[in-house]
Amino acid sequence: MGGRGFDEPMIRFDEVTYTYAGAPRPAVRELTLQLNPGEILAVLGANGSGKSTLACLVNGLLLPASGRVSVADMDTADESTMWDVRSQVGLVLQDPDDQIVGTVVEEDVAFGPENLGVESAEIRVRVDEVLAIVGLTGFERREPHLLSGGQKQRLAIAGALAMHPDYLVLDEPTAMLDSAGRESVLALIERLRAQGVGILFVTHHLADVIHADRAIVLDEGRVAFTGTPIELLGQEEVLASCGLEVPPLQRVESTLRAAGLPLPTGPLAVESIVEALCN
Repeated sequence: MGGRGFDEPMIRFDEVTYTYAGAPRPAVRELTLQLNPGEILAVLGANGSGKSTLACLVNGLLLPASGRVSVADMDTADESTMWDVRSQVGLVLQDPDDQIVGTVVEEDVAFGPENLGVESAEIRVRVDEVLAIVGLTGFERREPHLLSGGQKQRLAIAGALAMHPDYLVLDEPTAMLDSAGRESVLALIERLRAQGVGILFVTHHLADVIHADRAIVLDEGRVAFTGTPIELLGQEEVLASCGLEVPPLQRVESTLRAAGLPLPTGPLAVESIVEALCN
């Protein structure tokens, strides 16, 4: 599944602008970025900043008014390669009910591969494979409306993974979840990165992206910041202007570092901070 190698072609946005019909300004404007294989790129910003528009532009669900979006050198605006693009880029929407189409779990997961013309035997293998990855083995005959919110989100991810994409675009995948569901999805994202899948993770929760490789912040469709999540935590003006709040754990960590406490480098868990205080 996915992850053909870290030197494979990436997803690129080159000076991309998109405006919805009747809107007073572009949803995204002159946007330039790239996503590499096996990388988590977090996209943050307040509501209306252009995050979801960016997500829909990646696999050609929306097409730029100007500029170019390319996936492995394929232009998303080229109708002749549209299905190739969408087989390489899985898109998971914020509300999983918007893309669950099967009457039972295994039918929903099989829907994408069936539309690609994958043989039945291979579809069976893929369904079993991705349900194991997302922790839904044993739910094959369960009706989707009987699943919890976290299980539905994992089902939507499984449906995207069954296409064997090289990239996965997740639009606010933890927005509707409780803490247990959120941790489950974040752990899954980490596992997919380890398998070489490039992940574009759209969110407005800083706590969700502390382990991302890179982060960009959008403000009115433009890039207001690009760097690592740790670097972003130090940009108080950027965070405030874009309506983002530093997670409580990171606020404690920053306060302790400022007070001279020798903490390990990189993002910390509660246990690491407690251990440093006790020592």
